[in-house]
Amino acid sequence: MANSQKIAGQDAMEEFEIGSGFNFSGAIINEEDAAGAGYTLVTIALDETGSIGGFEKQIGDMLRASVEACFKSPYANNLLIRVIRFGSQYSRQNGNGVDEIHGFKSLSEIDINSYPTLRGGGATPLYDAIFSAVGAMNTYAKQLYDLDFAVNGISFIITDGGENASQGAGVQMVKDELARSITGEIMESHVSILVGIDTGYGGAKNDLANFQQDAGINQFIWAGEATKDKLAKLAEFVSQSISSTSQALGTGGPSQKISATI
Repeated sequence: MANSQKIAGQDAMEEFEIGSGFNFSGAIINEEDAAGAGYTLVTIALDETGSIGGFEKQIGDMLRASVEACFKSPYANNLLIRVIRFGSQYSRQNGNGVDEIHGFKSLSEIDINSYPTLRGGGATPLYDAIFSAVGAMNTYAKQLYDLDFAVNGISFIITDGGENASQGAGVQMVKDELARSITGEIMESHVSILVGIDTGYGGAKNDLANFQQDAGINQFIWAGEATKDKLAKLAEFVSQSISSTSQALGTGGPSQKISATI
């Protein structure tokens, strides 16, 4: 870890390394900072590839609605949220296809109106996205665990297509990181959810469902066509799942599974 910085009135952020060229940022947490018994880590990973062209606004609105709803949760003070986007256009600058919109931040420090406009372009580095999402959560959870905080987590990977462009991570790296996240040795629980949206490729649903099984992702949700109404329901599902995970913090077990009616 290195390069900590603090801006007046904001979380102090620090850079962390996952390995294999992947890194992330997270708020510096001290022992006296705990809001209650511990923290729920949340990652939202958004597909920003060429095939989402024409749906950028709807997906961006879904992201803002998901995070905004968390402010109403009774567990809002226990959330640390990270948001990333992925597409092969980021490989040139990062060595992998992931761009961090913001690292793990307390909800009170997140301005949903500052989220950038998505611009679809490039191919789908799905392995890179999942490795970054889960690897960062495992690494950051260990920092909190070492400070004697209870930690659990939930990750959402939202995409309209399968892997075709990862440069930093391979499928075995993804499987290993997912397996490490559910041993219970660091996090009480970690729920990984792959969300498929329909932007016109007919084979996406089957491809993603098969990948979910092969990689060991906990749940696959097919959200259907990327319309405003469908994505609004997806935002509700995301926020409810986050709340359920937070409610389970300190129990030592996983959250209650939320039925998806998208």
